[in-house]
Amino acid sequence: MLKEVVGTPSFCWVSEMSEKRDYYEVLEVAKDASSADLKNAFRSLARKYHPDRSKEDNAEEKFKEIQEAYAVLSDEQKRAQYDRFGHDGPAGSPFGGFGGGGGFNINLEDILGGDFFSNIFGGGGGAGRQSRRRGSDIRMFHTVDLKKIFQGSQEEVVVDLPVACTKCAGTGAKDGNISDCGECNGQGKVRMRQQVGPFVQDVVRDCPTCRGSGHQIDERCEACRGDGKEIKSSTLRFNIPAGAEAGTRLRMRGKGGPAPNGKGEDGDLFIEIEVEVHPWFERSNADLIMSLPLGYSDLVLGTSIKLEHIDGKELVLKIPPYSNSGDTIEIKKRGLPRNRGSGRGDVIVLLKLHMPKKVDKKSKKMLQELKPVLGPADILDRIKDDAIERRN
Repeated sequence: MLKEVVGTPSFCWVSEMSEKRDYYEVLEVAKDASSADLKNAFRSLARKYHPDRSKEDNAEEKFKEIQEAYAVLSDEQKRAQYDRFGHDGPAGSPFGGFGGGGGFNINLEDILGGDFFSNIFGGGGGAGRQSRRRGSDIRMFHTVDLKKIFQGSQEEVVVDLPVACTKCAGTGAKDGNISDCGECNGQGKVRMRQQVGPFVQDVVRDCPTCRGSGHQIDERCEACRGDGKEIKSSTLRFNIPAGAEAGTRLRMRGKGGPAPNGKGEDGDLFIEIEVEVHPWFERSNADLIMSLPLGYSDLVLGTSIKLEHIDGKELVLKIPPYSNSGDTIEIKKRGLPRNRGSGRGDVIVLLKLHMPKKVDKKSKKMLQELKPVLGPADILDRIKDDAIERRN
């Protein structure tokens, strides 16, 4: 069994040896595998068994075994010795005789790719490559009524938004004077070393002193207290397209938070549309749905009702005689404009029977007299007839 002793950038192996798995078997490749085959196999297995991601019980041991196998087989000289002598090496030394204490170093970013390296090991990028700095995005809500959604609207609102401090030009420093960070020499990044199993890996991260900006402030601006921002009222003008859905976001570039230290790109402002609740309409895409409570006499005799509509024209609802509660009436092309394509949706009216909360004695007497006419003669026959109608 090999025991690892970690304490320096390299590692050494001590103690006794026992039988080890074949390195080609570990990487699940053939003995004539190319360098590309080895790299692809290692990347796949490293993703699968990395201790920070894998849920396998033996992930850590597997990961170390995979690292060891690839370290040997990816080196042409060590691979040739391994193919000839096996794990013992020409001199019978541990770890295949490939470095009695010298160990090996592998650049995992080159092997695994930048994205995987960044996700797993917290690194990314090269030394001296400062990340792009931009201001934060801001989201605000704007409420309109259904009529504006139907017509489309040009809106003008006054809001308080952060802007770059005028006194320090957004730098956060007195008189706008800033200097390069002494920790990272103005690069915004620092290189750190960390031990990952048998590897010693260089990791590039944001400088903790300047938080990745590459700058430091010697004396803070009194106006913004070093924040580099101030709040000012701004007048925004934007268009709401006809038929816009609730939750639609309008983007205003450069109207968000100012760039850090006055250098870079300002963030964006997103205006999210909210729609006021209408007194009787509910929306389903481009269709408008409403429920219409009617008295029993209106359902039996039929009626006509006129309503104010969002398109400015009167909406006429014609209820045919002998309608039932639960029936629907569709009025074509009187809904909202469709977002995609031409035309408008429909108005769909659900008929409901209005039930009075209280009835006086005279009305009760009249209803009692009408009961033989209003109600079915045989309730069971009526139930059967309704079931047949639904099936047909």
